[in-house]
Amino acid sequence: MRTITGYWLGTRPYTEVLELQEQLHAARRQKRIGDSVLFLEHTPVVTFGRGGKEAHLLASPGVLEERGVELVRTGRGGDVTLHAPGQLVCYPIVDLAPDRQDVRAYVNLLTHVMQAIISPSGIAAGTLPGYVGLWVDADAPHSWQGAEFAGDPKKIGAIGVRISRWVTLHGFALNLSIDLRSFSLIVPCGIREYGVTSVKELSGVAPETRVAAELGLTQLALALRSTTGPLRDLEGLQLNQYFERVASVVS
Repeated sequence: MRTITGYWLGTRPYTEVLELQEQLHAARRQKRIGDSVLFLEHTPVVTFGRGGKEAHLLASPGVLEERGVELVRTGRGGDVTLHAPGQLVCYPIVDLAPDRQDVRAYVNLLTHVMQAIISPSGIAAGTLPGYVGLWVDADAPHSWQGAEFAGDPKKIGAIGVRISRWVTLHGFALNLSIDLRSFSLIVPCGIREYGVTSVKELSGVAPETRVAAELGLTQLALALRSTTGPLRDLEGLQLNQYFERVASVVS
């Protein structure tokens, strides 16, 4: 079995963590580190994936600036999405070679991890044919009988990944207690026909993001058939300095 090391970063700007992901990705490809996963919240940001369409940004750059929302274009898959506090973000830096080289299986794996995180809140979820991510029935959040029986499907978790030389970047964003009004700035993931929701909206209460990250690490390790240890708390630390000193990530 391989080992995956989990890190809790606290609340961080998107560009800072994007740079760190790139450094970790290079180090993983060079086998200078093992499998790793970053858990965090982002300060408010709208990100465009490779398939992002300008029409799916509903606010001007000026409005975004006034509201303190950053705008970033990335190399991940998918359309436009939004991150803000109250949303658990997970970025695995994992080598899928030689026995995990299946992109669809990896995306499904991330979906199941999100399912496991929200299950203790009494929320049942699943997939919606033709759409990526994790979905719930807002009419019956405690029961998911399948997409064909959902009265009001809503997205609770988004997935956008990039895989280079079979090493992964980016990952998923799971809505715990995020202010859903922020999604009015975009067409989330380019999907106009269905809305978004959160654990708090469906159940009235949501786990703390740090607590959800601990469960996420356990579930991700199980899904990847890996061992893991306690989530390492890096909140408040200078990330580059930490990884230079402890993991020799930055060359």
